[in-house]
Amino acid sequence: MPIKNNEKTAIARLRYLHMAPRKARFVADLIKGKHINEAEAQLIYCHRRAAKPLLKLLHSAINNAVNKKLNRDLLYISSITVDEGPMLKRWLPRAMGRATPLQKKMSHITLILSEGKDFKGYIPPKAKMTKSEKTLVKHKEEKSKVESKKKETPKVVESKRKEGVARKIFRRKEIA
Repeated sequence: MPIKNNEKTAIARLRYLHMAPRKARFVADLIKGKHINEAEAQLIYCHRRAAKPLLKLLHSAINNAVNKKLNRDLLYISSITVDEGPMLKRWLPRAMGRATPLQKKMSHITLILSEGKDFKGYIPPKAKMTKSEKTLVKHKEEKSKVESKKKETPKVVESKRKEGVARKIFRRKEIA
């Protein structure tokens, strides 16, 4: 996504991360295009190893944006790229005097935050919404409650177990 000149942005870079770019791209794709609060929550609860350095990078980008006097409530991730860094080439000794090459890959990550007033991927907190936006959100919540009630199935009444021969046959252990 190209950056327009009049658009307010903040950039943060992470270079020489000792992780394969393919593994870091998986986590980067999870947060691409999201509001910073959503992206932060996604990274906190992601169990992949790349999530921790990306979370630190996101915090750095947010601080860069605050230093540039951008509005924190309107920030979203406009682009995140994971590029290949240098590769450490090592050798692993194997049987019969042979050796196997090892490639220890590195990544360069660039994160760009933009300030977007008409960003549609995020709903601002209710305190900052206008009256019409509050009613719209309220109607959506009521509608989802009604739909969830329709999907509920009636509860099945459990019948009492019959006492007798069948119970004694299938009982594994008898409590004394």
